[in-house]
Amino acid sequence: MLQSLSVRDYALIEELEMEFGSGLNIITGATGAGKSILIGALRMILGERANTDVVRGEATKAVVEGIFDDADTERIRTVLAENEIPTGPLPRVILRRRITERGSRGFVNDTPATLDVMRAVAAELIDLHGQHEHQSLLHTETHLRLLDSFGGLGGLVEHYQEKRERVAALVEEREELAARERELRQQKELYEFQIEEIDAVDPQPGEEEELRAEQRVLENAEHLYASTKELYERLFESDDALHDQLVVSRNDLQDLARIDEAFEEHVDEIESARIIVSELANFLQDYNAHVEFDPERLQEIRERTTELEKLKRKYGGSLEAVLEHRREIGEKYELAQDFEGNLERLDAQIDEAKAELTDVAQRLSQKRRTVATRIENAILDELATLGMPNSQFEVRFTRQEDPDGWIRADGSRAQGADGGRAQGPDDEETRYRAFQKGVDQVEFFISTNVGVSPMPLTEVASGGEISRIMLALKTILAKSERLPILVFDEIDVGISGNMARRVGESMHDLARYHQIITITHLPQIAALGDRHYKVEKIVEDGTTKTTLHRLDEDEQATQVASLISGEDITDAALESARELMAAGEREE
Repeated sequence: MLQSLSVRDYALIEELEMEFGSGLNIITGATGAGKSILIGALRMILGERANTDVVRGEATKAVVEGIFDDADTERIRTVLAENEIPTGPLPRVILRRRITERGSRGFVNDTPATLDVMRAVAAELIDLHGQHEHQSLLHTETHLRLLDSFGGLGGLVEHYQEKRERVAALVEEREELAARERELRQQKELYEFQIEEIDAVDPQPGEEEELRAEQRVLENAEHLYASTKELYERLFESDDALHDQLVVSRNDLQDLARIDEAFEEHVDEIESARIIVSELANFLQDYNAHVEFDPERLQEIRERTTELEKLKRKYGGSLEAVLEHRREIGEKYELAQDFEGNLERLDAQIDEAKAELTDVAQRLSQKRRTVATRIENAILDELATLGMPNSQFEVRFTRQEDPDGWIRADGSRAQGADGGRAQGPDDEETRYRAFQKGVDQVEFFISTNVGVSPMPLTEVASGGEISRIMLALKTILAKSERLPILVFDEIDVGISGNMARRVGESMHDLARYHQIITITHLPQIAALGDRHYKVEKIVEDGTTKTTLHRLDEDEQATQVASLISGEDITDAALESARELMAAGEREE
């Protein structure tokens, strides 16, 4: 729900703050009062491009901000996460647009955002309808989404998409393999030579470090032998060995401790030192006894490291790079050895994946046709209520044949492009393109006149008919449609009299499922509003300004009466206004 809309220094609006409620929010005002300005400001937070001329008078910037609650959807969370925008106190989302003479900037939850991001978020929140534009129902790409939403087919659509992604991944893998065939065959001999060269040396992970350490020991064997012998004698065997001196010093401290207890802890310390020296001496003696003088082993290590160095120079500069290169060319060599076999295995996997995709696509298509029949009947009933009893409404399905398509016409289950059972001996060879959401392309067709064949909904030209058709569609789809907010910008053009009342009642019913904000000039619709706002143009201190305020019940009656009789409000018009409002309350 659009909780509030704040506009500052935009066109003729100096400062305006509106709080909307659930249900039907009505906005009225005289021609030229600034209703279109208000909608223009709203478009700014929907991510439309801004004209810098909209900054009011002497102001330096225009700011439009909308606060939406109940805005916690999976799509919004995804968009925010992908663009590193904090979620804030969901389910609330704040959209803000700041416009200056240098350009404009968008913000989502106080974080700078591109217009694409603003549009992505706004598309999940609000649907703005003018007479001929911003009507999502007049975009054929939305028809399939609405059909699936009405039928609760989202889970099956996701299952289809998973199968489609599986086929796509396998096809891509096969294409990559086929593209590499010539290269692999040309390089096979080189890979074989390199594999034999590396395997002949057979380098092992971490081997080089171990060899270098062993080489240092063997090259310094004499030094190690002499130094460990000298250290051992100094610590343990010489006449003035450190170990003997520590023993004498310990005995002296023990004598002193018998006299003064203050020396006792130091006796333990010098004993610990003696033990450490003794253990070190034992280590040195043992090490000295095992020092090896092995020139043959040293020569082996030098030869081995020379071999490793040659491999490193040829294949990457390090032993790790050599081993990684061996792994990569090994895989390529295996592919080259059994190229046809690998292609055949992939082809088998692709055939199996396409069969699974076909099965899901056909089941989804069948369910859609069942749902389509329900929608057709419900739309015709609603159009009859709105004064269009002779209407025809059809949900038409088409498929795109494609020789390389992933979905085949399964004769036992498939339906043809016209919705009938697939027939003919060549059906098993027919292939259809696998679109993102199924094999079907869906479009709504309508005729509102007897004897006129249904035409695409996108080609309907009458503003009044568009309004009623759109209301009929929205009414039956309301319970399944996720968009919580609908904005109608004078879509009631071309409607009058009793038909206007029917449209108003339908809109009022629709407001039970969606928040509706509508700009209207018809008293029959304005009288049914749960909240009513009036747009006015005033002159203050020599400056023209647009203002808006919420009307109380008496003010609403007066405003509805002005829509009936014009500026000179008669008692009869006022009475008629109150009757219209009372009738709306009784219907509730």
